[in-house]
Amino acid sequence: MDFTPLLHALILGIVEGLTEFLPVSSTGHLILAGDLLKFNDERGKLFHIVVQSGAILAVCWEYRAKIASVLGGLARDPAAQKLVLNLLIAFLPLAILGLLFGKAIKAHLFQPVPVAVAFIVGAFVILWAEKRKHRIRVESVDELDVIDAFKLGLCQALALIPGTSRSGATIIGGLLLGLSRKAATEFSFFLAIPTLLVATAYQLYKERALLNADDLGIWVVGFVASFVSAFLCVRWLLRFISTHDFTIFAWYRIAFGIVVIATWQWGLVDWTAP
Repeated sequence: MDFTPLLHALILGIVEGLTEFLPVSSTGHLILAGDLLKFNDERGKLFHIVVQSGAILAVCWEYRAKIASVLGGLARDPAAQKLVLNLLIAFLPLAILGLLFGKAIKAHLFQPVPVAVAFIVGAFVILWAEKRKHRIRVESVDELDVIDAFKLGLCQALALIPGTSRSGATIIGGLLLGLSRKAATEFSFFLAIPTLLVATAYQLYKERALLNADDLGIWVVGFVASFVSAFLCVRWLLRFISTHDFTIFAWYRIAFGIVVIATWQWGLVDWTAP
């Protein structure tokens, strides 16, 4: 039996889990890892969708008590209703702009130079956001109002540009809008649930012809690897932000942007893959 596909599934699942909720762009990392492992064909792209659901489940599990409380209190708890409304409002900009411009973005921006530029520009935004004086006016996600939610949704929509990072755009946007580091990070986690669930379901529906029972093994391995690594990463990030800022991720993004240019220039990675 050839265990190579299972090993590749394990590696890609770990890459997805470790990068989905950090401000470093999971899409860029999956393309690089998938190409190096020769797993960026149509089957590989479907696999990327499947392992993403493992990362979603990790966040749901980490915040299971909060999610259960919100769902249980929807009928009578104003705080639960407010959080759900805020998430819906924050989700809409990405959903609408994605439907309107998703194909054009994939056709024109998923090229090595735009991806690298997004990595590096995003890094300098992080450095600027961390250098400026941070005035906190929102300590927790429960204090967000609908205007804040809409602005955070616009920030998340920037992630339509390949290399930007959904979590990075939301978290740094939150810091610039006056959210505490914990509130910005947690809202990014909560917002990931509807965003990634809808995106995963939509992509699975579009690519349903590629679904094959023979691939069940690699899906399970990738899903579990993504779940475990994302769960550990979320826990680590929540501890990390209590004593650190996001500067280290900015320098990492600059280095990764250089990697994108170098691998493209030398023909090592097909960054034009959608």
